Amino acid sequence: MSTESLYLTVLGCATPYPSPDNPCSGYLVSSGSTRIWVDAGSGTLGPLQRHVRLDELDAIWISHLHADHSADLLTAYYGALFADIRLPGPIPLYGPAGIADRLADYLTNSPVRSPVESAFQITELHDGHRATVGSLRLTSRAVSHGMPAFAVRIEAAGASLVYSGDTAPCPALTELAEGSDVLLCEAESAQAPTEGEQVHHTPEDTGDTARAAGVGRLIVTHVGRFLTPRQAVNRAAARFDGPVDYAEPGTTFEIGPAVTPTVVRPAD
Repeated sequence: MSTESLYLTVLGCATPYPSPDNPCSGYLVSSGSTRIWVDAGSGTLGPLQRHVRLDELDAIWISHLHADHSADLLTAYYGALFADIRLPGPIPLYGPAGIADRLADYLTNSPVRSPVESAFQITELHDGHRATVGSLRLTSRAVSHGMPAFAVRIEAAGASLVYSGDTAPCPALTELAEGSDVLLCEAESAQAPTEGEQVHHTPEDTGDTARAAGVGRLIVTHVGRFLTPRQAVNRAAARFDGPVDYAEPGTTFEIGPAVTPTVVRPAD
């Protein structure tokens, strides 16, 4: 693999709880020596350590505070402060407003507030937030999930990856993904709700978003338990003419500039 590419490694993508062979949502995004843990869903800290230690991370980015996207921040806190890890400083953590107090409320079990800021240097996201982490440039947009939630565009080495987080189809996601090399998009809903607020994509929605944004490749993730990955891919592909893949846990996608991403599957 070229060190001048952008890499996406799938740690897990299950919803709303992990399966025996698939943790919840979590991804490692890297380019050169820069590595970001994107979403820290239940069970993702384990496979993360196949690739990087906590004290080697450059940042953590959290889309929203549902447990299947953030729960392993709790175990990461203990690992960072009370185990074999010696942090050079708190890990930069980007997440929705209130993330620090949310973590502290859960972790504190005495009159003294747990020192979450000793483990994490916390920056609250807002619509249009921009950050540079090593060689990676991040742009976050607020999306439609019935609670504070964000999608992110990550750019490096002339390549671009957009991750939807959890969201219904919305203009902010389409705008963020415009012209990107890869769209990593959730497809939790088997069908759109007949009443009430929509908060997830169906596979057809995922294909529509990819087509409207003019992306180069679609990777379907966070597939609901009433669908198989193959069903989700086929349904998305019926609405999007470009390559469509599934975010199989353990897979690494190499996203190079102006080339079709190469895929490294996990060993059997």
